[in-house]
Amino acid sequence: MKALEILPAIDVKEGVAIRLVKGKLENQSKYGDPLEVANEFIKSGANWIHLVDLDAAFGLGENSELLASIIKTVNVKVQLSGGIKDEQSLNKALATGCARINIATSALDNLDWVESVIKKHGDKICVSLDVNGKVLTPRGGNKIGADLFQVISRLDKAGCARYVLTDINRDGALNGPNLELLKEVSDFTKTPIVASGGVSSLTDVKALMQLTNQGVEGVIIGKALYTGAFTLDEVLAVSKGG
Repeated sequence: MKALEILPAIDVKEGVAIRLVKGKLENQSKYGDPLEVANEFIKSGANWIHLVDLDAAFGLGENSELLASIIKTVNVKVQLSGGIKDEQSLNKALATGCARINIATSALDNLDWVESVIKKHGDKICVSLDVNGKVLTPRGGNKIGADLFQVISRLDKAGCARYVLTDINRDGALNGPNLELLKEVSDFTKTPIVASGGVSSLTDVKALMQLTNQGVEGVIIGKALYTGAFTLDEVLAVSKGG
């Protein structure tokens, strides 16, 4: 069993750290200054932060200057996400100096462009696979209608470095990760997977650790940390087998 990388999530809307339930803006809770939240995670030992521009993801504006300043201030690796779906948003993300860029599921409408980005930027790029069932369904948008596994096949051929796989029905809902989907996808592709959505307990994290040898290399955790289901110190200890 390998260690599981823990990526605490900070979703930013109108300059404030918030959390959504099932990716819906009407179901949100506010948690204050995103830089303060990031520093608390870092104090607890975070090596990564998953930083999301929710306004950009939903086409309601952006928080690019704030997110860039957070990335430049913190001394940990940042996986930047939210509305990165074309050359302009990609270049803005690259300019922040983040360690990794998570291409939006909505960008998969233009697979040719996503393939070109993967080939040009390699390990710096991961691709977000937001799904409802096994249909790609961007949060804040309409179903792409493409089959998850057909898209993975094409992205694998392009050399995609990793996927962020989210069951949007579990995101922020604290009802456990979709282990069956993660198993199915990790059996289908050799590309590493970062799990996202539903983690509610340390038991969930231990279950994900059972999949590390199959290719699940990390997990994004948000709501459970904010609601106090467990502390980041606790989950980091579990993720190392402690």
